[in-house]
Amino acid sequence: MKQCTNPPLVTTQWLEQNLDNDKLILLDASMEKVVGKSPIIYDTFSCIPGAKKLDLENELCDLTSNQTHAFPTAQQFIEITSGLGISQESLVVIYDNQGIYSSPRAWWIFKVMGFINVYVLNGGLPQWLAEGRATAHRFSPSDRADSTLADSVINSVINRPCQLRLEVQDTWVCESSYLLDKLSDKQVSIFDARGAARFSGTAPEPREGVRSGHIPNSVNLPFSQVLDGHCLKSTEELQRVFTGLANEQDIQRIFSCGSGITACILILASVEAGYQRNVLYDGSWAEWGSDSKLPIE
Repeated sequence: MKQCTNPPLVTTQWLEQNLDNDKLILLDASMEKVVGKSPIIYDTFSCIPGAKKLDLENELCDLTSNQTHAFPTAQQFIEITSGLGISQESLVVIYDNQGIYSSPRAWWIFKVMGFINVYVLNGGLPQWLAEGRATAHRFSPSDRADSTLADSVINSVINRPCQLRLEVQDTWVCESSYLLDKLSDKQVSIFDARGAARFSGTAPEPREGVRSGHIPNSVNLPFSQVLDGHCLKSTEELQRVFTGLANEQDIQRIFSCGSGITACILILASVEAGYQRNVLYDGSWAEWGSDSKLPIE
């Protein structure tokens, strides 16, 4: 499966014009905890009309893993998306309340699971509000009656013609062992989305027991550098950013951050810039920095 051949973004204008589209599933992937930026805090709750809640922190992650924000299993993904009324024919748009922060993580999960028609709302809720567009005061209810489905129900979802048929792209997410093997590979560039102070080791890590520093031979690209206000920078600007750091088109790009969330902002930017070989190191620095056997700089 070729990686992300369709553009990853939709505009607020496009979304407003398509809110009545029967195929549209609008998901709010906002997170309670925001790291690496000053969070936008709202006095009152609001969401885009018709949006459903997608819980990245408590549902769409593997809670059996010791890893922070671990990638969900295929079974979890099927359960959650079926509960949200998502089928193979759905047009999924994801946003968050920080602009572009956690929505790219949800988007990349969908992509890795083989879902094609999924997009990030450029600018998210802040851009929507800034333009004076209509809001709602509660999420649209989920189609799921409860938070769990029996295995027999999940199996029926897998086999139902109109539901998701997963083609999981395992190579689009990697573990520390894979990354360790690629540290000296000239055809691989490793990008770290954390801030410069954390990357250089001059600022302490927010998680206890995690060493300071960075993965050897990695390049620091704080996620704020691919953003323009609430939105992603233009395609041309993103191409200049990446060309200045790794000027070969066909290299593999591996992205890391603190715990696998903001690295996906860089993946979104990389895809928007036209690059195809993008990989998420899901454990990111929370895992790498906690393992004394792994080298650091």
